[in-house]
Amino acid sequence: MHDQAQQVEAFLRDLQDRICTALEAVDDSDGDGQRFVEDAWQRPEGGGGRTRVLKNGGVFEQAGVNFSRVAGTRLPPSATAHRPDLAGGSFIATGVSLVLHPHNPYVPTTHANVRYFEASKPGAEPVWWFGGGFDLTPFYPFDNDVKHWHRVARELCAPYGEDVYPRYKQWCDEYFYLKHRAETRGVGGLFFDDLNEGGFERCFGFLKDVGQGFLDAYLPIVERRMHEPWEERERDFQLYRRGRYVEFNLVYDRGTLFGLQSGGRTESILMSLPPQVRFEYAYAPEPGSPEARLAAYLKPRDWLAEDDAGA
Repeated sequence: MHDQAQQVEAFLRDLQDRICTALEAVDDSDGDGQRFVEDAWQRPEGGGGRTRVLKNGGVFEQAGVNFSRVAGTRLPPSATAHRPDLAGGSFIATGVSLVLHPHNPYVPTTHANVRYFEASKPGAEPVWWFGGGFDLTPFYPFDNDVKHWHRVARELCAPYGEDVYPRYKQWCDEYFYLKHRAETRGVGGLFFDDLNEGGFERCFGFLKDVGQGFLDAYLPIVERRMHEPWEERERDFQLYRRGRYVEFNLVYDRGTLFGLQSGGRTESILMSLPPQVRFEYAYAPEPGSPEARLAAYLKPRDWLAEDDAGA
């Protein structure tokens, strides 16, 4: 099975390279961009990774694109909570994870992740599975941006079955839900885990399509919104809403918990947090304002219903 892990690792390393190159190009589209700085790290228990961060660019206030491959002799609690049969087993986990925090409040924050997992327990057959997805967190949403995002998601799922997009779209809505706020983190996308049905090649193919499809979903939105004018009011709202991102990642996110519990590199794990954020007690947007409009987007919705009705 280690041959499978090596195939996935080679793809993920190349995916990290291609995503970084594309993000650098859009960040430097006006000639004031930055480059990713890489920190290569090793983990004493086994494995390591490449953390790449771009700061204070032309478009991105902070962009992080991480590759990691970690191994261990004992699965952490965050992994066995959903797979108790594997408790006490050894594991290999490899993935690419990214979080992009733009300067402009009209450009959405986004997250994407694709990962592969192998687990072995003495006396039992090793098991493997894939997981990942991508989601979008706008502060000043535009319907055509959200629909484009979901069209790309649906199109890349289509070859794998008509039920794949609605199932993984719903899973995304449910996973990125802040129960204590009674709202979704953003406008969703795709989320999947424990994928091993149909064999390795089919599942690996889906992972590739999700990883490669992310740029098709996100970059057109960046290019449409990166020159929108904004002032202090929009910036203050962006920083306030970034607080929800912090809340989700530190309270609910399984990937953050797995990284910390498995002895991963703390700086790389917490790279997902925004570089600037503010919290305000009992904040309420002015009724009828552009800021108040966001609330209607923070609940599950069939964003492509109009497309289907006109088909």
